Amino acid sequence: MLNSLASGRRLALRIILLQLAVAAIVGLAFLTQGRLDALAAFAGAAIVALGTSLLAVRTFAGLSGGGMTMGRLLSGMVLKWIAILGGLVAILGQWKLPPLAAITGLVAAYAINLLAFRFKG
Repeated sequence: MLNSLASGRRLALRIILLQLAVAAIVGLAFLTQGRLDALAAFAGAAIVALGTSLLAVRTFAGLSGGGMTMGRLLSGMVLKWIAILGGLVAILGQWKLPPLAAITGLVAAYAINLLAFRFKG
């Protein structure tokens, strides 16, 4: 085993916290465009953090065999994508918030996934 369960949990928590920090930063950056843009940017990044937390909770639910862990990972990914797509539908369709800000927040939060695995700390 190359990685412990505790190390995976710590990495997931770090990614979620960084995504929430990016949500706040992007929201503040879009505040110059207006309150609705700031809300859209924050919400776009926050739904990624929500999806990541759903994935982490589902994946790290407990110890089990390889097949069960793979099943949890796949179901966690499905939950993550449902949360993100559902959140985008709500942001863009239901609340009619600005799409550019929402997509920018979403992309900025997803960039954390790339950076988290690049820099180990």
